[in-house]
Order: sequence, then structure tokens, then C-alpha cells
Amino acid sequence: MLRLEGISVAVDGRQILQDVNLHIKPGEVHVLFGPNGTGKSTLIGAIMGFARYTVTAGKIYFKGQDITHLPVDERARRGIGVMIQRPPTLRGLSVREMVQICGKNQVEVESLAEKMNMVDFLARGVNEGFSGGEIKRSELLQLMAQQPDFVMLDEPESGVDIENIAVVGQAANYILERGTRKNGQTIKRRRTDRQKSGLIITHTGHIMEYVPADIAHVMYQGTLSCSGNPQEMLACIHEKGYEECINCAL
Repeated sequence: MLRLEGISVAVDGRQILQDVNLHIKPGEVHVLFGPNGTGKSTLIGAIMGFARYTVTAGKIYFKGQDITHLPVDERARRGIGVMIQRPPTLRGLSVREMVQICGKNQVEVESLAEKMNMVDFLARGVNEGFSGGEIKRSELLQLMAQQPDFVMLDEPESGVDIENIAVVGQAANYILERGTRKNGQTIKRRRTDRQKSGLIITHTGHIMEYVPADIAHVMYQGTLSCSGNPQEMLACIHEKGYEECINCAL
């Protein structure tokens, strides 16, 4: 689904990522851990093709095609979707209109909005006066309409209260068409003709209670330092910290 080969990325002329290699197969969901400021959001921005992230070396392949220099809108059309940490406020554009724009096919806006408790927000400007949790739900509503094959979520739990974490987690699970979880075990997986994949940045790991993850990576000092079992890596990070966890893995 997605393959990064030796990606290096600069932001405003400053090198942030160095020689990142990543392979996400169809149907896989990967999680990305790492300290603040180590380049996790930069990686997602570069994959999506946002202008401020300059790929200085390496290649990005999506579904076997080189997309390294494609514009954002073309990447979205090919099936990449993203939820970023701080989306802009769009005055003059209603949530309803935004969902219709994002819709891959004709979408039932009210039906999707009901899933996200967003019916009362449809006439409001996108993110205008929204709380942190409301912004997350609005972003996920747009992704539900887009129906991307590859979904990237940048810290979906941040700024979200306990009640909204469940809504956000269940929506992410719905979009990715993953199995539900109980006592840490996957008990059911939705049947689909397409195998959707994802990349999720998380600090707390709460999202993994709702979205079963296959592989975890730790980003440290601008590169992917180690990979492994998501639950084991999260436990190691909580117990020993990032640097000790990486040394242990290596």
C-alpha cells in the first residue's frame, strides 16, 4: 500500500528526517511512537505532500506508483486521507459543504454526521468555535465521506476528553474497517472488498484500545529507530522511556 525508500525531509530548509524506510502492506495498521519534536508529524505531512515539507532524498510509493512529487489533491484522489493535529478554521464553508466536497461518491451527510454526533454542527463553519474534541470528530467525519484506502491519524486522542476518546476511536476503527477489541484481543473484523491501511501517531496508546494495530515503530532523532509488537513497545516506553527502549530493541 505504502512504501518509503530512504526518505529525507526538510522543513523551511532545516533537515528533520533522515533515511526513513517504511513498508505498510494492504490491510495493515502501523502506529508511530516518539518524543515530541522528533519528526512524526513531518513524516505524515511529507506523505500527504503538504508544501512546507520538502523531500530532499528518497521516494514515496503508493499502490506501487511513485507519488514523491504529486500535489496534495492528486494524492487524496488516489486514496490517501489524513487527520492532522491543528486543522485550519474555514469561515464561509459549512461542515455540510465540506463533507460533500470530501465525498468520494454521493454521501448521506446526515447519516454520517449522526455517527459522529455532528448533526447540529453541519450548518456551522468548519472548525469555527469548535472544541478540541469537536475538531477531531469533524476531521473524522470528512474522512468517513472520503473513504480513503490509506488513512493517517496524527495524535487522534490529543485534546479529547474521555467521552470523546471512545467516539474518536470507534470512528477511526470504522474508517479503517478493523476488528473490534475486547480485553486486548481482536474479536471481529469487518468484511470488505478493499484492504485499508493506516499510520497512526500516538503518545498515550489509547487509540489502540479501539483500532487493532499490527506493527509499531519508534521515531527518534529523525529516523525510525526500531519496530515491533505495538503493546510490547508501548509497555517498554512507559517503563523505561524512549532511549532505553530503543537501546533494548537494538
